[in-house]
Amino acid sequence: MIEKFSKFDAVAYLDSEEMIAGYLTAAMEDENPDVFLAAIGDVAKARGMSAVAQSSGLGRTSLYKALAPGAKPRYDTILKVLRGLGVKPTFAAYQASG
Repeated sequence: MIEKFSKFDAVAYLDSEEMIAGYLTAAMEDENPDVFLAAIGDVAKARGMSAVAQSSGLGRTSLYKALAPGAKPRYDTILKVLRGLGVKPTFAAYQASG
């Protein structure tokens, strides 16, 4: 018997401010910056790309390009998108192990 699985889509689970904050925080902890960009893209899809483009002051096409796999968006672009999403980055010191 062959089992079929559908591809996991995080967008379906990004339905609260707490889920979005946790998702972005976890993605930012990954060493690969593409993981964080993909997470921002997922949140933008969950919120509606057109609405995020408008609230961030970016064109919809520019938003898609900035969040495309392999993109290297400018720092100010990422900040505009995060503000458009209604989130802000926060920082904490690493706990010394040992």
